[in-house]
Amino acid sequence: MFRHRSKTKPISTYQAGNVPAYMQALGQAARRAASELRRADTGLKNRTLLAIAQRLAEARARILDANDEDLQRGRENGLDSALLDRLALSDARVDAMIEGLQQVAGLPDPVGEIGDMRYRPSGIQVGKMRVPLGVIGIIYESRPNVTLEAASLCLKSGNACILRGGSEASASNAAISSCIQAGLADVGLPAGSVQ
Repeated sequence: MFRHRSKTKPISTYQAGNVPAYMQALGQAARRAASELRRADTGLKNRTLLAIAQRLAEARARILDANDEDLQRGRENGLDSALLDRLALSDARVDAMIEGLQQVAGLPDPVGEIGDMRYRPSGIQVGKMRVPLGVIGIIYESRPNVTLEAASLCLKSGNACILRGGSEASASNAAISSCIQAGLADVGLPAGSVQ
């Protein structure tokens, strides 16, 4: 589990009732990870995405089992059919998630791209350069594949992210998140890169 540099508890040991401390720990871990991601080269980011794709493929059965739990709980809680459809994962949707990671890895790296160059009257040339934002927070509902899509786009653009999926997809999101964490560990990026 990710440990803070200071003498604090690992993030997983914060009690549910202490939300401010938990959020502070998440933010600090993401900020430290963002510093490292900002310096990651294209090759490392692409290897990370492909490592996550490999972990996802290996965990397919576990992800689908977790999704079945979410679907069963959703039916018991009276979710409508449209919401259940967005929540549902299948082999085809897992394949699409893996393919999506591979496609993002194949995209040009946006970091460092320079455009809109203009000469000023003084003779200097001014333009815009794309840089990572740092830490991105995303809240979304129902669709567990968004966990992977959001993480992949943030990683490719050199940003750490804190993701909050809907409670109806908690088991699916946890299974997908474990694949993301394993892929990050495979290439040596900090766990705080995607939380």
